[in-house]
Order: sequence, then structure tokens, then C-alpha cells
Amino acid sequence: MALTNNDIFKKLRVAHKLRDDDIVKICALVDFKVTKSELGAIFRAEDHPKYVECGDQFLRNFLNGLVIHLRGPMPPKQKKPADS
Repeated sequence: MALTNNDIFKKLRVAHKLRDDDIVKICALVDFKVTKSELGAIFRAEDHPKYVECGDQFLRNFLNGLVIHLRGPMPPKQKKPADS
């Protein structure tokens, strides 16, 4: 059975020991707004009536924010000097 986005998100949360506040701050690093109640719905059991599937866009934004959180922002690219 394949992992769902919710499963991947839960595993990343546990592996990095992230709390809801941490996840909200990480998503804010990429200008993606998320609330604690939205996170609660994603982390519920699949059979719960208020369960919400974690979409691709949500997971992608979280992963991009996690990269910035762990590594820091990308340094600006330097332009190569033109050959004279």
C-alpha cells in the first residue's frame, strides 16, 4: 500500500519533532498561510468525520518551507563577468 501525502506529512512531523506552531512558521517562510485547525484535520485518523486529505500543493509548500527552515534561504546568484 502506497503512502499518502498525509502519511508523509505525519512522518516528517515526527522525524523533525515539529509542533503545530513550528509547522505554521515553516509554511510562513514560503508565504503559505495555514491554521492550527487545518493541521488538526490533516493529522486526524482517516475514518474521522473531520479528516482532510493533504493536497499536493500543501505538502509541496511545506517541504519548500522545511528546506528553508533547515538550510536557510538560498544565497543570491552571482552574475558571471562578461569576457572582454
